[in-house]
Amino acid sequence: MSDTAGTLPDEIPAMRAIAMPADTNPNGDIFGGWLLSLMDLSAGTVAARRSRGRVATVALDAMSFIAPVKVGDEVSVYTRIAHVGRTSLRVEVEAWRRARASEEASKVTRGLFTFVAIDENGRPRPLPPEEA
Repeated sequence: MSDTAGTLPDEIPAMRAIAMPADTNPNGDIFGGWLLSLMDLSAGTVAARRSRGRVATVALDAMSFIAPVKVGDEVSVYTRIAHVGRTSLRVEVEAWRRARASEEASKVTRGLFTFVAIDENGRPRPLPPEEA
């Protein structure tokens, strides 16, 4: 998707949030689980839109934390569908931080999420054809 420092990517983020004090770990940095939840929500939204229905997260591969997020940072989450299968799809996700009073941004984490399209009974269903 993009480099690790400089300005935010040109794409529209799937989600933006401000890191708050309640989101910190015992060391005072933003808790990795908070960041992971933003990424899963963002990827799940993209997966649900592509599958035109309900999806379930089934795997998270290659998660790596690059830099910490501080209280007050704006976190922007970017997504890209990396692969579409018969019932599943993989979504690449990047999270970037930007201090509120700055234009300087840096990538803080990335991951690869796998989703399965499911029906009303929670069973896998085929993905519909991609819309033109």
